[in-house]
Amino acid sequence: MSDRLKGKRAFVTAAAAGIGRACAVAFAREGANVFATDIDEKGLATLRGEGVAEVARLDARSSADVAAMAKRVGKVDVLLNAAGFVHHGTILDCSDDDWDFSFDLNVKSMHRTIRGFLPAMLEGGGGSIVNIASAAGVVKAAPNRYVYGATKAAVAALTRSVACDFVGQRIRCNCICPGTVETPSMLQRAATAGPGGREMFVARQPMGRLGTAAEIASLALYLASDESAFTTGVAHVIDGGWTL
Repeated sequence: MSDRLKGKRAFVTAAAAGIGRACAVAFAREGANVFATDIDEKGLATLRGEGVAEVARLDARSSADVAAMAKRVGKVDVLLNAAGFVHHGTILDCSDDDWDFSFDLNVKSMHRTIRGFLPAMLEGGGGSIVNIASAAGVVKAAPNRYVYGATKAAVAALTRSVACDFVGQRIRCNCICPGTVETPSMLQRAATAGPGGREMFVARQPMGRLGTAAEIASLALYLASDESAFTTGVAHVIDGGWTL
């Protein structure tokens, strides 16, 4: 540990598994006081053994719950938004309910948390916001990722807007655009695809392997730390060459 986040307080959504969990653990290991949230309370409970200071159930789709949580937690230096869902299918497979759910969880959840935590960040002299987007939708299209790609493009635009509006007030806002990362949710999608599902995901990665949540967390750690103090409004691609 090099204490890259020593003295900082971080708030993380979707922290029970996958990228959100890896980020919460990485932040804690680098000295941050981490408040981790998710709807998966069992997954959250295991984070205490990883050095995460506080955990609490939070439904990022509830404006009232997010606002109450922001008031409860107070000022943070780092906000990591990882809540999201991957809808499979084309426009013909996307109902109005599918569209609304995806945008509510993938985009509006970030609107809620940023709106909730930003005032205290501003009063406290600044902070770093890191949003998990995707290479799909932001850089290129992916088959059967119609509404998912649309939501992640929106996350990138939201990120730039926040960065632009508050660049002079010591607020930085960046997003991360992963390729295919091996997480519990990704493995579940692979299993649903049938025999050889995981291999199919591997085959579309030019490096011949999937990314890891820890690799994404390393980039999030950089963006959360003062090392990236001159970086804001950027969609950072980490995709194993998928968009080359």
